[in-house]
Amino acid sequence: MKTIVVAGGCFWGVDAYMSKIDGIVETKVGYANGIKKDPTYDQVCMGNTGHAEACLISYDEKVVSLEKILNKFWGIIDPTAINRQGADVGSQYRSGIYYSDKSDLDIILSTKDKIQSKYDKVIVTQIQPLSCFYDAEDYHQKYLQKNPGGYCHIDLNAD
Repeated sequence: MKTIVVAGGCFWGVDAYMSKIDGIVETKVGYANGIKKDPTYDQVCMGNTGHAEACLISYDEKVVSLEKILNKFWGIIDPTAINRQGADVGSQYRSGIYYSDKSDLDIILSTKDKIQSKYDKVIVTQIQPLSCFYDAEDYHQKYLQKNPGGYCHIDLNAD
């Protein structure tokens, strides 16, 4: 089992979309790569914790490759938008890929290079080692499953 953390705006949609991919065993939402220990949602929304709303993905690499997961991820975000996705604006809504396994970096950069050719603007998605991940509050976990009409900037049926 391997893990990767991705940030693509509001974490509800990223979680709902990623959890449908065959080979992804578990997803959970939380706050990544900030400076405040164990932040709350309200603290992250204030914009001074440095955290991104993110989705921790656990996947079976025998069933799905990191490359496939990242290609799906690039397809649901605007990687050229700074600190925003959809209607959500603020540093917590930045896009990012945060890795724990250094050997994943080559795959991450390769997928970024391939997707860059589709954009005139430069991709600004952060690519960094994962420094921390704190689980979001329970009511955020599987939010769109519990609230099917909830806000989501992601096309959950996108390929």
